[in-house]
Amino acid sequence: MSFLDNLLCCGRNYPAGNSWGIRLSCRIGRFLAQHHGRVEIAPDARISADARLHAREGQIRIGHRSLVAPGAIVQGNVRIGDDCSIQNYTMLVGYGSSEDDAGLISVGNGVRIAAHGMIVAANHRFDRPDLPIHQQGMQFASIWIGDDVWIGANCCILAGVSIGSGSVIGAGSVVTRDIPPMSIAVGNPAKVIRNRREISRRTTLP
Repeated sequence: MSFLDNLLCCGRNYPAGNSWGIRLSCRIGRFLAQHHGRVEIAPDARISADARLHAREGQIRIGHRSLVAPGAIVQGNVRIGDDCSIQNYTMLVGYGSSEDDAGLISVGNGVRIAAHGMIVAANHRFDRPDLPIHQQGMQFASIWIGDDVWIGANCCILAGVSIGSGSVIGAGSVVTRDIPPMSIAVGNPAKVIRNRREISRRTTLP
């Protein structure tokens, strides 16, 4: 599929534009995503034919004008709002069922998630040293991302984390705890270094 998608999109790394090839690629991507069931995609959302979407036991919903780029993986219980972009080779993996949101990944409106991100709403249990880790099961914990958030490239968002609306997460950060709204957070583990409202106040002073 990578060869066909590359041919249809004329080498573009995301399904933007309005050529016949890009429109066909997005139709193929939508068909492949919805073929597995429990996937709802707004009619004006764009899904690359080279993306991988599967709801597993959960449900995937993608809002208006949102975009899922080539190589992106969206699996399990995931809700993506309007005007979002999930860029190349980013993974969103939710858990649970459509009736149980214990492992839900919820992405607000206007969210930008750059390439090679990792957002997984579960952890392996490892509290019993007498039992192999792979036999101890998983612990689900929802991830909530507010509106108008920018998550830079190569970020890792751990299970159970909330990122407040208007926040910016610097490239390569590992988010291990909640980030308040309008924050700029960077590092491993990510720490808040600034509030965007403070920047706005300084730039508007005479």
